[in-house]
Amino acid sequence: MSSTTNMSSIARHSYLRPALVLLLLLTLITGIAYPLLTTGLAKLMFSQQAKGSLVMLGDEVIGSGLIGQNFTQPGYFSGRPSVTAEMPYNPMASGGSNLAISNPALEQAISERVKLQRQANPTQTGPVPVDLVTASGSGLDPSISLEAAYYQAPRIAALRQMPLSEVKQLIDSSTQKATPNFFGESVVNVLNLNMALDAQSHVSAKP
Repeated sequence: MSSTTNMSSIARHSYLRPALVLLLLLTLITGIAYPLLTTGLAKLMFSQQAKGSLVMLGDEVIGSGLIGQNFTQPGYFSGRPSVTAEMPYNPMASGGSNLAISNPALEQAISERVKLQRQANPTQTGPVPVDLVTASGSGLDPSISLEAAYYQAPRIAALRQMPLSEVKQLIDSSTQKATPNFFGESVVNVLNLNMALDAQSHVSAKP
């Protein structure tokens, strides 16, 4: 009986030691070495993205190129609607409305947004671009389509007292083109566009 017990104890120890060694080895590789390697390569090859694609104005961080902001003043281009909890574009609560297309609440929300866009852009008689009235799945989308930017251009030109052609030129220079052209679509980062607008306009957008 004693001999059998000793053999069982030895067998347990023979399995336990390799398991602990393997656990320690995998922890060092996947928990320390691999994160350090990928972080180091990211900082070396994609420095701006590794730091969060921060957008600077002088020495001040004013946002990220990956997260939209809630521009409400009429003298600025507005982005996609955001339905994140507590406040729009809340990075701590990324998500969409989760309303089905058949949900009356979604239809009502879109109708209200269309009405607001028509009020804000009275010279535009065509359809309102879809990305100006529908929220993205993340609620943090920083960009809008070229169509959505051009739709707002007449309003911006009037309020900023700028030629419409100059506003459209700013849109074109701020466009992030799809690469290649048949993969995705070209978009405009709203924060970058509004920064370029402030830099070029002699009329403040603030009331």
